[in-house]
Amino acid sequence: MINRNIPALDKTSLQPDPIPTTSAISFGGTITDFSEKGIIPKYPVMVQAKTWILTKHFDGFPKDSNFELKVEELPKPKDGEVLLEAVFLSVDPYMRPFSRVRMKEGEVMIGSQVAKVIQSNNPAFPVGSHVVGRCGWRTHTISDGTDLIPIMSDWPQDISLSLALGTIGMPGLTALYGIEEVLGLKKGETLLVNAAAGAVGSVVGQIAKIKGCKVVGSAGSDAKVAFLKELGFDEAFNYKTVGSLEEALKKASPEGYDCFFENVGGPFSTVALQQMKNFGRIAVCGSISVYNDTTPQTGPYPHLTMIFKQLKMEGFMQSRWEHKHPESLRRLMGWLKEDKLHCREHITKGFENMPAAFMGMLQGDNIGKAIVAV
Repeated sequence: MINRNIPALDKTSLQPDPIPTTSAISFGGTITDFSEKGIIPKYPVMVQAKTWILTKHFDGFPKDSNFELKVEELPKPKDGEVLLEAVFLSVDPYMRPFSRVRMKEGEVMIGSQVAKVIQSNNPAFPVGSHVVGRCGWRTHTISDGTDLIPIMSDWPQDISLSLALGTIGMPGLTALYGIEEVLGLKKGETLLVNAAAGAVGSVVGQIAKIKGCKVVGSAGSDAKVAFLKELGFDEAFNYKTVGSLEEALKKASPEGYDCFFENVGGPFSTVALQQMKNFGRIAVCGSISVYNDTTPQTGPYPHLTMIFKQLKMEGFMQSRWEHKHPESLRRLMGWLKEDKLHCREHITKGFENMPAAFMGMLQGDNIGKAIVAV
């Protein structure tokens, strides 16, 4: 079952546009197919790409003034190259800290997208095929194919390609590897996951249930808690409204926690570590509570707790297991088709709304994966 949170859109509005031919030309970023009108241009076709530029590194929470929409003309693809048109773009928490260390001011904002091949001089990527690419916030991209991952050839027709940016993509892989490679979660154990209604956390909890574990989830609204209950979480609570986080964690699992999938950091982490069982394991995936700080948070520090409880804490990124991606994506797709994984997406329509979607995701507007549909 796929529960897609798209209140203002119907399913047909999210289907990819018709594939432009080589006799297509763009005006204001819209590709028009002149072949239908019997007109064949006698000059090289130029495509206009819209891009969102990071004008200034973030200082605290992102603002509209950190972004600028620009238009650039792209040349025809050379031998071995393809022209891509974005269909769905991803907005993710990692973009906030990664932009500081991996970007310069004036560059196109980083990010992944599902794109359609609309021109191709590369036989590995035929016209009409779809790929996942780290193209950034762009409507059109020229690529030599080295950074592209083809959508699996047997992708079901009734499953939106947007899930290749979510449950059947980087967030799903992050959840799977955190559970299996880092935590080594075993049947019968108790798992705590925070930011549990997000793109990663919601998959973490469901995979843990597939493996026969007790799952406790924390989220930031009553609607998100209700969503976690729908997914089969054993316990879920709104951390913003509980009187005491410590008491909420104790009530949800009086015997403590074998494993903790950490997405938040900050004070939550300090309290959660106190509730770990001896020899507990912590997978550190994210720390969204500190991403927008202008002054770094300090203490209390966890060292004595980790020593006394003999805890194991490990940070990770899903790219470490890139060699397993094809097999892992098929496992995730298998669970989805077997109705063992349920998905919800928070979809924003329109490339012009990329910054708003990004900032909304950072402040927790989304339930499930945040996506922008072009």
